[in-house]
Amino acid sequence: MLRFRTLRTRMTVLYAGLFGIALILVATAVFTAITGSARGLVRDELTASGAVYGQLWESRSAQLHQGASVLAQDFGFREAVATEDEPTVRSALDNLRARQQVDGALILGVDGYATGAGLTLDEAATDTLWQGLNAGGIEAGVLTVDGQPYQAVAAPIMAPVLIGWVVFVERLDQAQMRKLETLSAIPLTASVLTSSNAGWRDMAGPTSALDGAIDQALTTPRGRPIEARLDEGEAMVLAKPLPSFDADAPAVLTLSYPMARALRPYAPMFWALGAIALAGFGLLLGGTWFLSRGLTRPITDLDQAVHRLQAGEHAEVTVSSPDEIGRLAQSFNAMAGDIRDREARLTHMALHEQETGLPNRLWLEQQVAVHTDGFVVVLGIDRFPIVRNAIGYDAMGQLLSALATRITETAGGVKVARVSAGVVGMVLTAADAAEALALAERLCAVADRPVKLIGATVDATLRAGVASAVDVTGGVDSLIDRAAIALDQARDGHRKAARFDATAYGDPVGNLSLISDLMGALESDQVWMAYQPKFDLRANAITGVEGLMRWNHPRRGFVSPDLFITMAEETGQIRELTEWGLRRAIADQKTLAAAGHALTMSVNISGRLLTDESFADHALAEVARAGADMIFEITETAVIDNPAMALGIVDRFSAAGIRVSIDDYGSGLSSLSYLKQIRADELKIDKAFILTLDESARDALLVKSTIDLAHSLGLKVTAEGVETATALALLRGMGCDTAQGYFIARALPMAGLIERLGQPAVEEVKAA
Repeated sequence: MLRFRTLRTRMTVLYAGLFGIALILVATAVFTAITGSARGLVRDELTASGAVYGQLWESRSAQLHQGASVLAQDFGFREAVATEDEPTVRSALDNLRARQQVDGALILGVDGYATGAGLTLDEAATDTLWQGLNAGGIEAGVLTVDGQPYQAVAAPIMAPVLIGWVVFVERLDQAQMRKLETLSAIPLTASVLTSSNAGWRDMAGPTSALDGAIDQALTTPRGRPIEARLDEGEAMVLAKPLPSFDADAPAVLTLSYPMARALRPYAPMFWALGAIALAGFGLLLGGTWFLSRGLTRPITDLDQAVHRLQAGEHAEVTVSSPDEIGRLAQSFNAMAGDIRDREARLTHMALHEQETGLPNRLWLEQQVAVHTDGFVVVLGIDRFPIVRNAIGYDAMGQLLSALATRITETAGGVKVARVSAGVVGMVLTAADAAEALALAERLCAVADRPVKLIGATVDATLRAGVASAVDVTGGVDSLIDRAAIALDQARDGHRKAARFDATAYGDPVGNLSLISDLMGALESDQVWMAYQPKFDLRANAITGVEGLMRWNHPRRGFVSPDLFITMAEETGQIRELTEWGLRRAIADQKTLAAAGHALTMSVNISGRLLTDESFADHALAEVARAGADMIFEITETAVIDNPAMALGIVDRFSAAGIRVSIDDYGSGLSSLSYLKQIRADELKIDKAFILTLDESARDALLVKSTIDLAHSLGLKVTAEGVETATALALLRGMGCDTAQGYFIARALPMAGLIERLGQPAVEEVKAA
């Protein structure tokens, strides 16, 4: 500790310290006043700009709505829409789009089909727009198309009943935002953001830095701007809600202005004040160099305590004098205590959620990180949205709290955290996975008992997922996610509890990468067609083949068709894949004909394509151009989503001479109603019934009745999965028309098929 020998030296330290404190207080006050004034100016300007932008939005919406209404009320246009005169409709839309200076003008039918000019809506945007308009709740708002926000305005077309809507869309891009920014007196930044599962996003992608700021700004009384910390530093942010056609993806207009830019004009003043303060401090230090050594000690103690507090340690100064220094020490102790209390409250808020008071996922992650040898168990309420909507949000919070208390008591005091809306989680200690799974089932059984809430008794059914460190190679996040996946696996398997099954989960990331390889695989002959013969039981000859896709990946080897075809359907690439398969099958049919084999070619058509008129046009043109003898195989469930459109396309196939086969009959929810409506020529019985035909009298009865039913409807019958001579004989006796399966031949490449066609037919093989 520094010791002073003279009183004068001690007085110098005292006065220098006091003056330094005074300077700090003055500087703080000046800085606070200046920054407060700057914040007020920015806040007022943002508020004014937000009001102006809101008026501009309403004005533009009204302008577009007026234009759309004029067009929607035009008799000629309504007649063109009602009669599906597409050239007239497109011409009118093009003209009005040019006059209104919008990016797109389109007609959305009451059936959800969109046609227009200037902009093509993706399927998700079309569905969102149709749902918003069909519900009748909104005619103007933000519509997200391919990840980009658009201002959309619609007007109904009445003839005299509603037949559709005229819709104008204008892109809310960077250029639009720059125009808005020029209207403000300050160089603020404007952007339109939409909500998604990943948070708020703008035209460039996710904007995680603004997530918290937007959510906070939207809850601010009267929509006042708030201060937020962004990537570029502190900024003032104003969020104005915008109407959105997607109720699950709200949209906002954000205006932001960095505080550093607002304070930049005051920088010279700050430097001047700093220089004056330093000069004054130097003068006082030179003129007052007499302080008491006794006063130095408490000041030093305070300094050390401040450093400990700054480092996050417990800091308290022992007060022994009643003078100003003593009172300062008391104030410091009080401040340190307040800081500790505030930190404790903030820590509690960070680790708990407000609705139920339960620990949150962050708290659970900390527990998982500490208990590395434990098992993570998550328990989810079945049909959570239905239960929540039935009892309300407040009661749902009470229900979760009650269930958490019950689970904690059963688990010996282990605390439960809320992982997501209807899911809670905990870390359990168990000898092995079997014990952990049994404990999870017991917890579910206890939690399933009725819960008495205020005014009601609720029955909630829970299931559990279990995961441990051996199940994952990632961090605690991955472990909790695996437990949540195990919960989904329990639900899918109708079990009370399940441990994470890595085999069943597969490799979704690797599978997604297949889609990016698929289109290139078509061009590089990695994907090829195999053909399985179809044996005519009456002609005793192979009269047709079914084309089946195969893929030999250069790194992964053979890829199951169930995998890559399903993923192509889910990612929207099924049309390109199907069109390739159709072209390949037509070409190979010509090759077979040249080799002396006139065979009918069957190809599978995805149910997703039965609502795609342009695909139907393409397929019909391909078949007609080649004069091919084709059978299109579809599943009966393919017409369920949009029966009218699907049945219409099937009728077009039949009218063009393409035979239609109902594939995999009996594997799903077979409907006699759809079977009656589908204009089909053939019914294919699923192999699940044929494989056990010679073992199960019940299956034999079902197959016989299906054959009789199909024949009564004028359909031929093909049996899939014929693997034995006994099954073939039984099918012949039942009157089945065609057989297909390993007993006749496996799916063969073209060269192998031609070789097989040169060999004896099935009946000749049996005779030999």
